[in-house]
Amino acid sequence: MTTTNTHVTGMARLNLAKAAPKVFRALVGFDTAAREGLDPALVELIQIRASHLNHCAYCLHMHTNDARKAGESEDRLHMVPVWREARHFFTEKEQAALALTEAVTLVADGGVPDTVYAQAAAVFDEQELAHVLSLILTINTWNRVALATAKVAGTDERG
Repeated sequence: MTTTNTHVTGMARLNLAKAAPKVFRALVGFDTAAREGLDPALVELIQIRASHLNHCAYCLHMHTNDARKAGESEDRLHMVPVWREARHFFTEKEQAALALTEAVTLVADGGVPDTVYAQAAAVFDEQELAHVLSLILTINTWNRVALATAKVAGTDERG
């Protein structure tokens, strides 16, 4: 078994990219397709919020750094976890995307409410909404990969 990551308990975890390269490439392809046509700032906000909710330090570190490099303000980055209390930092589309991100990420807590879906459908056209939903699905998958394989925050392995 190929191992490279060591969890806090010291147990080595597999490297998915090496152990299942075809699966990993499929995930990368899904992620790339999901982002197509979306505003890069929106992409990072979605990835940051899902990573907060999933407690994925590896992805949170990666995506906050990517957002900064793309010109995102520190103020907005700090407000993402409390966006409902700081709505004036975010556009209507961003608020709808953040609400949908929360509902899909926490789907076991009550599904995706019609009101949340309707809010997103009102501000995104059908193709944009499909891409936003797909991006939410990909970041949730990446969060689970990073957590299951014990990726360490601050070690961006994208190469």
